[in-house]
Amino acid sequence: MIALAFTSLLLVIGMGGGLFAKSLPILQEHSLSNLLFSSSWHPMKGEFGFFPFIMGTIWVTLLAIVLAFPISILVAVFLTGFSQKRIWKLVYPILDILASLPSVIYGVWGTLLIVPWISRFFGPIFVEYTSGYTVLAGGIVLAVMILPVLISLMTELFKTVPEELRDVSISLGATTWQTAKFVILRKTKAGIFAIVALAISRALGETIAVLMVCGNSAETPHSIFNACYPLSALIANNYGEMLSVPLYESALMLAAFLLFIIVLIFNLSSQLVLRYIKTNE
Repeated sequence: MIALAFTSLLLVIGMGGGLFAKSLPILQEHSLSNLLFSSSWHPMKGEFGFFPFIMGTIWVTLLAIVLAFPISILVAVFLTGFSQKRIWKLVYPILDILASLPSVIYGVWGTLLIVPWISRFFGPIFVEYTSGYTVLAGGIVLAVMILPVLISLMTELFKTVPEELRDVSISLGATTWQTAKFVILRKTKAGIFAIVALAISRALGETIAVLMVCGNSAETPHSIFNACYPLSALIANNYGEMLSVPLYESALMLAAFLLFIIVLIFNLSSQLVLRYIKTNE
């Protein structure tokens, strides 16, 4: 059992080491600062600037969390504190279905509904023109994808709060909402943070659905109505062309390695913050 536990750790190290080894050719040709902070992406000219792709990944992921987090936490509070049991029996199978749908279905849904809605109705309110294939479209689709996981995990988390705490709060004159706000949410704040960290880690690597609605333009987005090109979409969209251009394979492997490092740093940071929250409760 100890050997199997260490095998999972070695697997992560092996994946990171393999990606780094495949990225070495482009790192030997270009400085890391130029690769990370340059916006020029012209593989035929040997120019590989990853800044637009990194920013596209951050924009879409953060927007998805901003949209999904308040909805998921309010739904979870409603299901555990306000709703009747028959409502939960209706909602739970729907969440399971949404969680099991392939990401390409979300991508098609976004292309057919979200993109035209942004282009024709929502976008013109704020900007003169938008194609609809934007950061906003990617954020909405990604938010809907992670909602079932967030709601299910938060609901299970809120159920772990002892019923005695709820009863004491109600008996002291608190309303159901005040009980949810000052007892349930405060008691589970560390778990909420861990769930959000898990959702962000999943959102960072989502590929097909985001690829279909983000526009895939190698430019740094400056608003939610600009197109973007996340790292995962870059890898999926161009991997078949890598053999025809020098250093292209190494560039795509570096994109994968950067995504690996971003997720690793985020997970380690979230663990430190989670440990801090637990020690100060």
